[in-house]
Amino acid sequence: MKSNMIWANFAVEDLDHTTEFYVNLGFKSNGRSQGLTSFSFGDNGFVINFFLKDILSKNTNVNISNQQESNEVIFTLSAETREEVNNWAEKVKTAGGKLNSNPEEFGDEYYGFVFSDPDGHKFNLFMM
Repeated sequence: MKSNMIWANFAVEDLDHTTEFYVNLGFKSNGRSQGLTSFSFGDNGFVINFFLKDILSKNTNVNISNQQESNEVIFTLSAETREEVNNWAEKVKTAGGKLNSNPEEFGDEYYGFVFSDPDGHKFNLFMM
């Protein structure tokens, strides 16, 4: 079996809020419709589609969990310097995200933090 592409689909409550959050963080919008907003992440253009929760649940026949209480996937975004990590933390807070942990050292060569978007989807941001 061959797959040409992989992307992620997340459930959200408010497309306007989600769109504004990711635009404010500087990610590239792939467009928006009545039921979804889509963004590209990283240099390779990894796509995350954010669907309204009821639409994603109905179209996939999957029970969507409460992301404020649990998480199935945590994506990691890379940074090159400690300053960049710290700038991201401020940007996330300003854009309306939640810092689940403050920037801190992990071992000898890691520095980063975890944040949640407005719907509770978790991301790591690390300098490695």
